Amino acid sequence: MKGRRIPPPWSIEEHQESFVVSDATGQPLAYVYFEDEPQRRMSMKRLSRDEAFLLAVNLAKLPRVPPQIL
Repeated sequence: MKGRRIPPPWSIEEHQESFVVSDATGQPLAYVYFEDEPQRRMSMKRLSRDEAFLLAVNLAKLPRVPPQIL
């Protein structure tokens, strides 16, 4: 696994109830789920759409993945 890279730039795509952070090759790196209906959000323990978007944006801005994660 040494030398494995996740090529930038990373992009964000919105789906019905999630944001998908993908690398330059289109490989999904993270799914960030959200729920806008307050009752369902509480019962499902999901983020609001705005919270999920901010998290996805911050993930996509990561300069590199720390080697201990790979």
